[in-house]
Amino acid sequence: MIFHIFVTLKIHQHRFAAIAGLCVFLFLVVSVYAAPHHERRKKSDERVYLLHADELSYDQFGAVPGAQIVKGHVAFRQGNKRLSCDSAYYFQESNSVRAFGHVYYHEGNLLSLRCDRATYDGAGQMMTARKNVVLHHHNQVLYTDSLNFDRMYNIAYFFDGGRLVDGRDHLSSDWGEYHTDTRNAVFYYKVHLRSPGRTITTDTLYYDVLRSRAHVVGPGSRIITKTSTIETSNGFFNTRTNQAQLYGRSTIIDGKKKIVADTLNYVKNGLSWATGNVHFVDYKNKQALNCGILRYHERTGRGFATRRPVAMDFSQKDTLYAHSDSMKIYTFHINTDSMYRKIHAYHKVQAFRRDVQAICDSMVFNTRDTCAILYGDPIAWSDNRQILGERMKIWLQDSTVRRADVIGQALSVEKMPDGQHYNQLTSKVMHAYFVKGKIRETEAVGNVRSVYYPQNDKDSSLVGLNYLETDTMRMFIDSHQKLEKIWAPKSTGTLYPISQIPPDKYHLPNFAWFEELRPKNKDDIFNWKGKGNGRLTIIHRHEAPLQKL
Repeated sequence: MIFHIFVTLKIHQHRFAAIAGLCVFLFLVVSVYAAPHHERRKKSDERVYLLHADELSYDQFGAVPGAQIVKGHVAFRQGNKRLSCDSAYYFQESNSVRAFGHVYYHEGNLLSLRCDRATYDGAGQMMTARKNVVLHHHNQVLYTDSLNFDRMYNIAYFFDGGRLVDGRDHLSSDWGEYHTDTRNAVFYYKVHLRSPGRTITTDTLYYDVLRSRAHVVGPGSRIITKTSTIETSNGFFNTRTNQAQLYGRSTIIDGKKKIVADTLNYVKNGLSWATGNVHFVDYKNKQALNCGILRYHERTGRGFATRRPVAMDFSQKDTLYAHSDSMKIYTFHINTDSMYRKIHAYHKVQAFRRDVQAICDSMVFNTRDTCAILYGDPIAWSDNRQILGERMKIWLQDSTVRRADVIGQALSVEKMPDGQHYNQLTSKVMHAYFVKGKIRETEAVGNVRSVYYPQNDKDSSLVGLNYLETDTMRMFIDSHQKLEKIWAPKSTGTLYPISQIPPDKYHLPNFAWFEELRPKNKDDIFNWKGKGNGRLTIIHRHEAPLQKL
């Protein structure tokens, strides 16, 4: 009985063992087929194999212990990599090669390397090439004398001077690296990128071969073309499209023009813009512009400036400053002999020069006839004179005023030296003519009225008040800015002694003196004070009469 139980247990034990073994087997099969594909993949053969040599010798105790010395049409293989040379030391145990003479390494048809001598570590897949190294990858060619080529991470780097040729672009530096998988290159120290009509110099340059995009880093970096020079410490430049993106207070010098900004974007024959403390200078025409944002389309000649824009003209002894909320530039007949521009400055325009100041709501300047038109209650000051109206036209010659027209509710006021009396002239239209920036003749037309205080020739004391009404008046002023004579046909007037002036005759009905609105200096043009209750009378245009049946 006991024996029977024992035998039975043994049989069941063998069955359990068989079943357990079967389960283990099934588990292993399922595990193998359930494993990811990359885990089931066979490892690549990393051995370096000698394919051919005319001669082979081995001396364990020779000059190169452990090396197989091969000569004549030597060829090696590691996976899809091929290496040929005139002679070599083959270290089969360490899986490495030292190659000499006409060394040629290639992988398919896209990557190849030539040099005079090289070493190759099969385990680490690292090649060191020396003397007359030429690396071909797609259409790019790298020339150097010292190159380390890491095939595991696809990086080739040189440290004794090198040159990369990418079509028409030639890159050279003291040290650099080239990534064969991403086709990106990095160059350091004495970097030069030469292209037809362009040279880039910097200390650090990142180059994207696929996009032909260069990223220059470091102070003193320059991009020099036939017509311009770019200075930057952080900039991107596309060698195919000539598009540049510059950061870190960069500068573009184009002939007699210069622009500086925190950020510059330049597109040849396209839209360019600058942001952040923009400063533009035209040395030929002696003009400048400061603003926060500047946009300009080179093909159409249209531009836009905003964020505290200030236009400056320094062609005269004193600089003229003009500010508005925004400025626009329109170019007509661009790139022709008939080209001219219109500059629109709108909302809260203020201008300052030591000899002249002005404010208005908006202004248009036309370079064809050098005429500036001021809209929206314009006021202009010069010394102790003030002129205002509904609209004002100013013609310039060599950046000085040649003629000024005031249209609609024209009023000219001159403050007397005593500070209490004012010479006044009002009319529908007023014309002023200047010689070398000094007013020499004034013509008032339409409903002319004037208040004038004659002065004693000896002590310049006031003699009285001369009130005059006429249809047309001409005033001639000498070179010392003193009234020389007045011409007024069919006029009616009265001369009041200084002690018998009626109170209502001191000021004309539309008299206004806006001294508090006058810009005091070039920084005061940013402070818009408005006109308050002293605005001109608003005159509505007549509506067309309606037809009646």
